[in-house]
Amino acid sequence: MHRQQLLQLLNEYTTEIQDEKEMFEQFQQFVQTQTDCFKRELAIGHITASVWIVNQTLDKTLLTHHVKIQKWLQPGGHCDGDTDVVLSALRELEEETGLRNIQLIEGVFDLDVHTIAAYKNESEHLHFDVRFLVIADEKEQILISDESNDLRWFHLDEIPSANPSRSLQRMVEKTAFIRQSRPVSFSVK
Repeated sequence: MHRQQLLQLLNEYTTEIQDEKEMFEQFQQFVQTQTDCFKRELAIGHITASVWIVNQTLDKTLLTHHVKIQKWLQPGGHCDGDTDVVLSALRELEEETGLRNIQLIEGVFDLDVHTIAAYKNESEHLHFDVRFLVIADEKEQILISDESNDLRWFHLDEIPSANPSRSLQRMVEKTAFIRQSRPVSFSVK
């Protein structure tokens, strides 16, 4: 089954955060019932993959100012039929930031289901976004893609001013929890 990898990732994932628990159930049901869930052409919605990029000390994140949406967001995008969400997320990371010197933390970091407004030929639909945590060297050169107005490292406490959405705030909270719960030392190649 082409959805098996994603279903396995979902089965291994748990969350104690109430709003994410509700989305998790919606996410799992969507993947189980929609055989074309990875295809952008699925009008009700589709799987997307993104990365929450943090620096080695876990106090900054790299966000892109999205051209179409006009908001600061984590890099990511459509799977376009690719059933490997990890590879899709890493492809989006490289396309949107140019970063290559990264450390992917195994497993799902966050799940989000959100509505995308109608745009040009696309009707309103849902994005079922699976997110992965990536550690990067903030000194590595970043490249702004044509999908972005800007690309910038933010201190975690700046995120509510950049984008106050619950979606980003939840990832900030998770990052702060990891940082506070144990001494973290990450190295990137």
